[in-house]
Amino acid sequence: MGWANESSLMGFILLGFSDHPHLEAVLFVFVLAFYLLTLVGNITIIIISYLDPPLHTPMYFFLSNLSILDLCFTTSLAPQTLVNLRGPEKTITFGGCVAQLYISLALGSTECILLAVMALDRYVAVCKPLHYTVIMNPQVCQWLASLSWLSGLANSLIHATFTLQLPLCGNHRLDHFICEVPALLKLACVDTTVNELVLFVVSILFLVMSPALILISYGFIAHAVLRIKSAEARHKAFSTCSSHLTVVVVFYGTVIYMYLQPSDSYSQEQGKFISLFYTMVTPTLNPIVYTLRNKDVKEALKKLLSGKLGALRT
Repeated sequence: MGWANESSLMGFILLGFSDHPHLEAVLFVFVLAFYLLTLVGNITIIIISYLDPPLHTPMYFFLSNLSILDLCFTTSLAPQTLVNLRGPEKTITFGGCVAQLYISLALGSTECILLAVMALDRYVAVCKPLHYTVIMNPQVCQWLASLSWLSGLANSLIHATFTLQLPLCGNHRLDHFICEVPALLKLACVDTTVNELVLFVVSILFLVMSPALILISYGFIAHAVLRIKSAEARHKAFSTCSSHLTVVVVFYGTVIYMYLQPSDSYSQEQGKFISLFYTMVTPTLNPIVYTLRNKDVKEALKKLLSGKLGALRT
């Protein structure tokens, strides 16, 4: 492994936002605030989805998976980012960088597939309502969730392992605040064309095909919703689907910018702020969007706050 011989003792210096020292205190508060919101919001979603029987449906099963994923994703990045923003030592060990690379890449890739699975669930719910419980039975839901997690793991093993083979020739100053593939490729002292090609091809599968399937699903959903005669039912369908679509646009928009633009046009400075958005802000938006725009979740949250959910489990 190219990195192991060079970096296992030295680790890496994360330059992060050191070019903007006046912003570091503000960014520390920003990251801390969104990390705490992510913890509270996603833990709340997981708890109410488990405790409230009306939420024991495929939609909330996948939403709970998304919340667990976002919790782990942000936790793999935020603590190290907070330490580097406030501490004089802006470093990360070799083992810490490798772990962060594998974990964050696996979880981010899993979210790409999981959002497509959630769009499939909404398609079946709206377009095949009479067959919904048969098609989206618990076994199918568990299989789809497992497929999402395993796909993310496979993508991480490919990307991270290929990146870790590159020799660095003594380069240990990483111009980023996290260990991320595009920034790490910049450290390599050899031609990275093959790595960039692998990155591009695999990214096509996760960042083009997945949103394409989502858009196709929502095309069918929009067509079906417009034929619903009941205004109330039509509003409920649009409200539920628009929540998911909002999350999809925010997530894919930022990640596509990071992974699908040519390396010669990649701006490291812009990339840091884009990464900050999709690693810290997006996981916070998911519970907010789904909670504020979903009557069922708001009702379950009221029960939780009033202490009624405890009685439902006894």
